Amino acid sequence: MSKRQAEEEHNGDSALKQGERPVATADDAEMGQFEDDYEDEFESEDEIMVAGADGEPDEEEGGQENGIDKMEVDQQTFIPGRHKLDAGQVLAPDPSTYEMLHSLEAPWPCLSFDVLQDQLGDGRARKKYPATVYAVAGTQAAQGHDKENEILVLKLSKLAKMDRPEEESEDEDDDDDENTDPILETRGIRIGTCTNRIRAHQKSSDDPSKPATTYTAAMTESGQVLIHDITPHLTSFDTPGFALDPQSNQPIHTIKAHKKDEGYAVAWSHASQPTRRLLTGDTRGNIFCTTQNADGTWTTDPKPFTGHKGSVEELEWSPTEANVFASASSDGTIKIWDTRSKAHRPALSVKASEHDINVLSWSHKTAHLLASGDDAGQWAVWDLRQWKPNTKPSPVASFNFHKEQITSVEWHPSDDSIVAVCAGDNTLTLWDLAVELDDEESQYTADVKDVPPQLLFVHYMEQVKECHWHPQAPGQLMATGGSGFGVFKTISV
Repeated sequence: MSKRQAEEEHNGDSALKQGERPVATADDAEMGQFEDDYEDEFESEDEIMVAGADGEPDEEEGGQENGIDKMEVDQQTFIPGRHKLDAGQVLAPDPSTYEMLHSLEAPWPCLSFDVLQDQLGDGRARKKYPATVYAVAGTQAAQGHDKENEILVLKLSKLAKMDRPEEESEDEDDDDDENTDPILETRGIRIGTCTNRIRAHQKSSDDPSKPATTYTAAMTESGQVLIHDITPHLTSFDTPGFALDPQSNQPIHTIKAHKKDEGYAVAWSHASQPTRRLLTGDTRGNIFCTTQNADGTWTTDPKPFTGHKGSVEELEWSPTEANVFASASSDGTIKIWDTRSKAHRPALSVKASEHDINVLSWSHKTAHLLASGDDAGQWAVWDLRQWKPNTKPSPVASFNFHKEQITSVEWHPSDDSIVAVCAGDNTLTLWDLAVELDDEESQYTADVKDVPPQLLFVHYMEQVKECHWHPQAPGQLMATGGSGFGVFKTISV
């Protein structure tokens, strides 16, 4: 289904199908202006803007409780994604459940983005504030505004933790200005077409004083895949007086192998691999592999990987096998491939759902675990060691908590039991697969119907589409959707 068809079929609170463009409500606002849900005004100066932080409770009723005790359970407890708000009601976050919470509203939705690694350190202290995030996103402007579509390179800084006056800071490394307003800086690359999916690839320089080379691949509505080198854009954020060459906004390569077939699946090979490779999948079920040559040019294998009978919705490289990747499709199958196969046919195929499978995530800590999410709201975890030819394995875990399509699923980068899931019911949920209740604990959750004990946290975000863990800041998440961006960290992860 094309996005233009999707616009006609989806409106209001309808769930967003993988890759579909929502009906935007921006009133011709200029790209790059962001405002805070909790502030009436915002300041803008060129491409550097101050955006306020979320987290203050709303005066209206509708907040949710964090943690449920049997003696306090009310059968009318509001569960986001299950219950509907009445007219005039709004949900307000409970500040006590967040360590950090910020939101930014963009004039046009950015339904796909990627978090970038930076030079600020790996595994930085959990209480190191204010925080900084670098990211890249692609816009999906409404019909008639296609020329306004951009790739946005973002730097979010001065992201403060929740203001708790009654608590004294225990982190001596916290900056004195941790409570200042957040700052957003943007660099726009005008591309004139909607971005269905965008992913970044970064490879560190041999010179530690130089930033990593950062490429982005944007799968567009037109069917082309645009590869940009955004290293200069990132450099411009932190180098006073740095002037961007207009030529740096031009793609360094355009993949046209998909012709006019749009797609939603993009996956870069891992940074540890010597050769950059890019997988892209389209609605016809074709998967193409593009390789960067030694001289910096790019070559796309004209022969696609084929075998899916529906749209390729997601692609994931194996974390341990350089030539192995997985694909998910609207035909309900997950397939495992080996790029060395001359036949370009799948090595394994599993019927994993009776519905479209929208998303995949391959655990980087436990390489035999693969998570998937489908159109019916079910997400599952698979043990690839059980996948054999001519067999139909069962997932090692599956959850039906969400009642709308799963739009994003991602393993925690350093904890193989924690998974983040986004769904069309306006919720982003966090799960701890290590949780197993014993008989004594079960009695305290008996009155909480249909809520699995593995459910750790529910974050409400309108039309949430995609989420990513920050690879260097433990427990920090960034999400995007029809309502803009959110950056947060809960006290539970």
